[in-house]
Amino acid sequence: MQLSYLTDDTIRQFIENAFREDVGDGDHSTLASVPKTATKSAKVLFKDKGIAAGMEMAKVIFNQFDPRVKLDFKINDGDEVKYGDLGIAIHGPAQSILTCERLVLNCMQRMSGIATYTNKLSELVSGTKAKLLDTRKTTPNFRIAEKWAVAIGGGTNHRYGLYDMVMLKDNHIDFAGSIAQAVASTKKYLREVGKKLRIEIETRNLNEVREALEAEVDVIMLDNMDINTMKEAVRIIGDLCETEASGGITEETIQSVAECGVDFISVGALTHSIKSLDISLKAVK
Repeated sequence: MQLSYLTDDTIRQFIENAFREDVGDGDHSTLASVPKTATKSAKVLFKDKGIAAGMEMAKVIFNQFDPRVKLDFKINDGDEVKYGDLGIAIHGPAQSILTCERLVLNCMQRMSGIATYTNKLSELVSGTKAKLLDTRKTTPNFRIAEKWAVAIGGGTNHRYGLYDMVMLKDNHIDFAGSIAQAVASTKKYLREVGKKLRIEIETRNLNEVREALEAEVDVIMLDNMDINTMKEAVRIIGDLCETEASGGITEETIQSVAECGVDFISVGALTHSIKSLDISLKAVK
């Protein structure tokens, strides 16, 4: 999967920071109780139904910590899983298996939960042109894993951070004074700093939609609009720019929103309100 934010350096840094947080100066429970020379086997088991994610992440975590740990993957990212499915068969230094256990499971559990919910919502908008987007409503220092999980589940990553796209939301507009002023200032700034970034602007009503069209932006966000207003907004915009529906969209309403004809639907709940899948690592005796 080709995702610009997934590089050797970004993944390595994420894992290093996670181990620094969890292991500190040593996994003393393991170091005290398990012989350094012990070689053991373990298995990762799924105890929920859903979409698997975090398998590649698990591979990198184990390989980065101790490449002597051998992994036999029975499940791949994006596969459907059910209770009792064997995800990974593990064999190697027992101390390394135990020290990596929690980080591997934390990533797999949360990533699988995100992929599962993303897949569910993606199915609800299938048959329409709408693409499901994530947001920046992610867990600090865990965005790389959460965005990756959305992609595994069939969603589309929106901007990764504040630096790779301009999104002018209600507070930007209110502070700038108007949509026209906010966009004009943004275009001037981008020319001065030599950046070519897409510009998206949030609108709250049809008057603001018309203002955004006059300002000539790349994407107009239709925020917290009812279905009839959204349909009218899509009609007004036509093919002049792309449209994104946002704000309080749930699995009960997402199909109706998609049928309005929007290009994108962003759902913050993909990353901030999901239930992790139950996954465990057990020693093989």
